[in-house]
Amino acid sequence: MRTFIVAAVLTLFTSSLGILTTVSQTSGGYKYDSATVPFLGELLKLLVSTFLLWKESNTPKLPRITTDWRSIGLYPIPSIIYLIHNNVQFATLTYVDTSTYQIMGNLKIVTTAILFRAFLKKKISKLQWMAIGLLTIGTTVSQVKGCGETDCRSLLAAPIQGYLFGILSACLSAMAGVYTEFLMKKNQDSLHWQNMQLYVFGVLFNMIHLTMDDILGAYEKGAWWSRLLVGYNVTTWLVVLNLGCTGLLVSWVMKYADNIVKVYATSMAMLLTMVLSIYLFNFRPTLQLFLGILICCMSLQMYFAPPQSLVDLPTQPTTDTAEPHRT
Repeated sequence: MRTFIVAAVLTLFTSSLGILTTVSQTSGGYKYDSATVPFLGELLKLLVSTFLLWKESNTPKLPRITTDWRSIGLYPIPSIIYLIHNNVQFATLTYVDTSTYQIMGNLKIVTTAILFRAFLKKKISKLQWMAIGLLTIGTTVSQVKGCGETDCRSLLAAPIQGYLFGILSACLSAMAGVYTEFLMKKNQDSLHWQNMQLYVFGVLFNMIHLTMDDILGAYEKGAWWSRLLVGYNVTTWLVVLNLGCTGLLVSWVMKYADNIVKVYATSMAMLLTMVLSIYLFNFRPTLQLFLGILICCMSLQMYFAPPQSLVDLPTQPTTDTAEPHRT
């Protein structure tokens, strides 16, 4: 039940992130430097994790903390993978259109399941593999536009480099998630201590990213720390808060649940965002959206429900008396 509640809250936070980011725009753009938002999100997660670890240290049962440098040295790897992944995403978008990019993004559902099975040695039944396939189909169907809204010839008609980058992006996303789950479960260390290690390197790599952007831009806008909070308003801070809470929830899921729960939460969040956009941004609902939601709900039931509850096996009739002997 606790995993279900955390996954539901993660779905709500993930869904609201896109909506809050859209609302934070002014005249189709940002008055603030959008690159500073992930940095502040990582910093918030680090501060919250530090506080929670301090609070946990003041309890009778002291938290378990591993300070071996060979263990700590594993924690920069997810940040490095995500840094490469972000650059691959930009490279992908130079070859494919937005619709194709969104559809190809659903490959990470399958790649996550494959790496989850291969590297973490987690068993996935045939029924669950079918559910994962349905989830991929459902999210893809919900994103396909009708031929009356867009040129169908442009859909999935990109150069081969675009597809290769898309596959690489899906693999990197899955690799980062599976590796993070491995880190969180490799020992019984405090969740807050593990988060601190992750977010220290997250803050560091974001600072390096901001500094490199300034250097490549010849400091045209000044140093990143001088414009850190310029243009921020209440909605922008809500985006930062959302990023922080989402990251902490994902860490909990990786520690106490698994990557598949995260995949379902983020997929359902995408569908929830589309539904909310109907009321908030006058988004026109499509038949594909409703079909996608239906398929994803079926997938959710297939994956997590006990197998015996999905199959209504006929019961053999019983007789109290034996059949009379014929002579």
